[in-house]
Amino acid sequence: MKTLHKRVLVTGGAGFLGSRLCARLVAEDCEVICVDNFYTATKDNISQLLGHPHFELMRHDITFPLYVEVDEIYNLACPASPVHYQCDPVQTTKTSVHGAINMLGLAKRTKARIMQASTSEVYGDPECHPQSETYWGRVNPIGPRACYDEGKRCAETLFFDYHRQHQLEIKVARIFNTYGPGMQPNDGRVVSNFIIQALKGEPITLYGEGSQTRSFCFVDDMIEGFVRLMASPAEITGPVNLGNPTELSMRQLAERIRELTGSKSELVYRPLPQDDPTQRQPDITRARDWLGWEPRVPLDEGLQQTIVYFEGLLSRGLA
Repeated sequence: MKTLHKRVLVTGGAGFLGSRLCARLVAEDCEVICVDNFYTATKDNISQLLGHPHFELMRHDITFPLYVEVDEIYNLACPASPVHYQCDPVQTTKTSVHGAINMLGLAKRTKARIMQASTSEVYGDPECHPQSETYWGRVNPIGPRACYDEGKRCAETLFFDYHRQHQLEIKVARIFNTYGPGMQPNDGRVVSNFIIQALKGEPITLYGEGSQTRSFCFVDDMIEGFVRLMASPAEITGPVNLGNPTELSMRQLAERIRELTGSKSELVYRPLPQDDPTQRQPDITRARDWLGWEPRVPLDEGLQQTIVYFEGLLSRGLA
């Protein structure tokens, strides 16, 4: 007998974004299968869902085939911070490429709609600013970040080839920097790094002159974008930029976090990592026009929630 609930698979479902997405989908009465190999995620992220009748956890690596029956697939599996994806670059590429092939094969067999969590890193170190989805990017294919950048670019290629060749219903989201409660304290991302350093009173580490820019989207806004993209008409395949178009430099972010935490941390400067993008700002015209989506949570409000989260981790000795 066919279930009355929508059956949704979330790969990388115990990660920062995946766990928030799983919680959102369970709250909307979906049957959720959360798949994760726990390379970077922890069960703590989904502890509140364990035991829920509409939530199932599977420890699985998507570089191997998976056989389940589902209506929708959100493919979020892949280490997303440089610290993690450069630790095992071959496995990172496998996760993006083999993982995409396996999930697309599953979608083809089950006739499921599938969304790929791509990334703003497909634009590399961009020559145009802000970045729109029509820009093809400027990526170093043999640099230390290429395992992630080129892996995600290849995954997008596979998604559109499956769409053209097999008429698969696909959605491709290009995710820009996202932050919020649930981030791992050791993930090497700039928001978590700065907040932890500020709360501990340690020097806040900037790279280069701190002039490189990023645009930060609060996690709940990002999840809303995912859900709207998945529910959009079939002809909307994307790619669609999801991110906050408000741009600021790394030095501005550090100073804002220092002010919000009341920290006396000094700013220290280190050499700029190879291939680190100098600019990152999304053009979200497609998201506004196609999905009626744009970020709602102001940066200060989101940072304050994130600071409270990390204060809690530090008080329990978890960061």
